[in-house]
Amino acid sequence: MKQNIKYRSKKLYTKPFNKQKGNCSDADEIIKWLRKFGPTSRTDLAYAFDFSRAKITPLVSDLIRRGIIREGGNIDTNEGRPPRLIRFKEDFGYAIGVDLGATSVDVGLADFSGHIVACFGEPLVLCSSPEIILKRICEIINDLVEKEKIGKECIIAIGLGVPGPVDFSTKLLVSPCGLPGWEVYPIQEYMKQQFPQAEIFIDNDANIMAFGELRAGIGKGVDNFIFLKVGTGIGAGIVCNGEIYQGSSGCSGDVGHICVDKEGPVCVCGNRGCLQSLASGKAIAEKATHGALEGQSPLLSERISSKENKLTAEDVSVAAAAGDAFSNKLLQESGELIGETLAGVVNVLNPSLLLIGGGVSNIGHQFLSSIRRAILRRSHPLSTRDLRIEYSSLGMKAGIIGAVSLALELFQMERRD
Repeated sequence: MKQNIKYRSKKLYTKPFNKQKGNCSDADEIIKWLRKFGPTSRTDLAYAFDFSRAKITPLVSDLIRRGIIREGGNIDTNEGRPPRLIRFKEDFGYAIGVDLGATSVDVGLADFSGHIVACFGEPLVLCSSPEIILKRICEIINDLVEKEKIGKECIIAIGLGVPGPVDFSTKLLVSPCGLPGWEVYPIQEYMKQQFPQAEIFIDNDANIMAFGELRAGIGKGVDNFIFLKVGTGIGAGIVCNGEIYQGSSGCSGDVGHICVDKEGPVCVCGNRGCLQSLASGKAIAEKATHGALEGQSPLLSERISSKENKLTAEDVSVAAAAGDAFSNKLLQESGELIGETLAGVVNVLNPSLLLIGGGVSNIGHQFLSSIRRAILRRSHPLSTRDLRIEYSSLGMKAGIIGAVSLALELFQMERRD
């Protein structure tokens, strides 16, 4: 954070995920501000809210007394006595962030400032029963808590990102493609039974990743951007005017099920030719496996012999980097399909930043370049004049960072007097 920044607008933050209820107290406003902008001085905090020093001092003192914030560290200045920084008291409570994907789960433990102190991930097949998956997630959480010597009662909030549309009025997964056992399963209720002292928050995984970039990545300070998650499926988290845009019911950003070829393969949703059935990480892997078995790529044929006849998108990336023509063509075609689809989204939303993340965020620049070229070719010049298209700066941690950030911000809104 740049020190001694003067904030000109009185609207200093936006309510995350439209969860705000009623009027916030001044103390709540300060907490939200610190969540968004980080440690600052009393002077700059007073300036930001247009409060007098006489008004800001008792507010800060009360938050210190309650153990929520502390003073620590100085701002380097050349003007007399350096001001002390106001920051969160890290051990006030701890949050858990869970990024649940179709083939893996990542869990992070964070202190009250949002700093990830421990994390763990493992392969996990989501088509198993919800009870089995959630039981394993709880085991991982308990292992992290025990390893870090933190009492289970210190977990105050848990955020979960799940691969499917979440009805934000009920916090239930609705029609998750290919996951019938998860349909309206009471995830929040299950987790609450295991961690009764914690507030539980759930949202779509692409939204969670977008929120991670908004709070801690290169999306910080960017009011309008799109985070495209490309993994087993494809979905988008949309940030509009500094907030996650959820739509009217929680089903925004489902770009993976835009039809790009009406004669294409049947998608898990039941329709034909959806984008994710042709260009997701899973689709890339399936095409690569078929090509290797057909002898279209000597490099992939060599790799598949040691992989039980199953390749991954990362295998394609390695082969492409080694000069394999088939792999290069596969990445280029998939990237172009995604880019051509996103061109329409860019024309509609006019974002200033487009981030590509998820499982394909480590498959190289050719894939990203193909997406970028297609968007620039198909979108209106004014829509792309200031558009940056990059891989996620948080990589595979975008999900757990976003889940932690969501949990901590909504915790305060749920617990305020």
